[in-house]
Amino acid sequence: MWNRRFAFALALCWCSAASSQAPFGATTELYPDLSRLTLRQAETLFLQRSRELQAARRTVEGAEADKLTAGARPNPVAAVNVSDLGPRQTTVNGIPWTRYPDTIISLSQTFERGNKRELRSEAAQLQIDASRGDLADTLRVQQAALAGAYYDLLFAQARARIADDSAQLFRRTVSAVELRLKAGDVPATQVARIRVEALRAENDARIAQAEVEKAQTRLAYLIGAEAEARRVFAEDAWPAASLPAEPDLERILSGRADVQAAVARLRAAEKRIELAKSLRTRDVNLGVQFENYQNDPKNNTLGLAVSVPLFTNYYFEGEIARAEVEYAAAQENVERVRAVALGDVQRARADLDAAAERMRRYDGALLREAERAAKGAEFAYEKGAAGVLELLDARRTLFGSRVEAVAARADYARALAVWRASLGEKAYTAEAVEPASMGSSQ
Repeated sequence: MWNRRFAFALALCWCSAASSQAPFGATTELYPDLSRLTLRQAETLFLQRSRELQAARRTVEGAEADKLTAGARPNPVAAVNVSDLGPRQTTVNGIPWTRYPDTIISLSQTFERGNKRELRSEAAQLQIDASRGDLADTLRVQQAALAGAYYDLLFAQARARIADDSAQLFRRTVSAVELRLKAGDVPATQVARIRVEALRAENDARIAQAEVEKAQTRLAYLIGAEAEARRVFAEDAWPAASLPAEPDLERILSGRADVQAAVARLRAAEKRIELAKSLRTRDVNLGVQFENYQNDPKNNTLGLAVSVPLFTNYYFEGEIARAEVEYAAAQENVERVRAVALGDVQRARADLDAAAERMRRYDGALLREAERAAKGAEFAYEKGAAGVLELLDARRTLFGSRVEAVAARADYARALAVWRASLGEKAYTAEAVEPASMGSSQ
């Protein structure tokens, strides 16, 4: 009985350890199945493993450490001074006498005036705010990059499916025309042309697969899964075509992380001007000392000392001028960052409008007409009403149209991600979507 209980407990412990150390790629919430990766799951892994985000977090931690330094008071200084260390045995008026050294013990403390410590702490806190803004802006930019890499993989996968379908179609065609060649229904030149196109289709399929592998590598780096790159496959569908309303640009610019970081640095520069001016307020150093005369204890003394700097040669003009220059530079940087942010929003909107229009064009008549023309050419070739050149031309047109249709969807998805990132929003969307496999042969 005891052995059974022990075995059962051991099995429970083993299962618990196995679940707590799930390998990367296990189908759990923390480790999603990479072969069916959604954009939301990719973002979760990105937030956990991104090297760029980790570097930005370290910058924030460094700024927080600087605040500890800025808020520290000056340490007191203790000193011991021993004098009269000559020969201990001497003679005074012919009488032997033992001489002991004199000892002076002192303690001093500097007291800062002019609100220096508070100004340093406020400037350091504003630098922390700026670093956090940089972290948020890094997250914004990297989210857009992540969405772009995800949709690149989704496009590469769709293109590979289209290329594989085309290659399979040519294989079937080659088999069919070779049978007709044996029967004497088609000339050898037509069969040769179709074989050449079949080989080109095979090359296109291999190139498309190589593009899938490259896209897998790029996405795997962003989610920290380089060793599992070959297992990464995107599963999401394409975002549905829709044009968001024009945003309030002033509100968007004020809320962007890069603008907020620049404003925080401007306020920190303002504090540094005040701090530079506060250097003209004299700090006071207070000290106390005890002098011990072992040879004459009655003359032991206790003393006080007060010291202040005299600004006779220099009045901190350089520090103040430097702080004012940094403030002017920070003001210019705020305007520059706002202008760059405005340009980002405007360019992203223009790209989104163009991508949406292109995608609607392919969703309309263009792809349907290409499919209709290809089916007509196939039927005419089978009936002998069209030559091999017309058939091959129709197939090339259909292949190109399908690839371009998927490319239009990928361009729109990337443009939408960049647009949302320019507004400071998450790159992915939960809107109604179209199948990601759109464009493959039916």
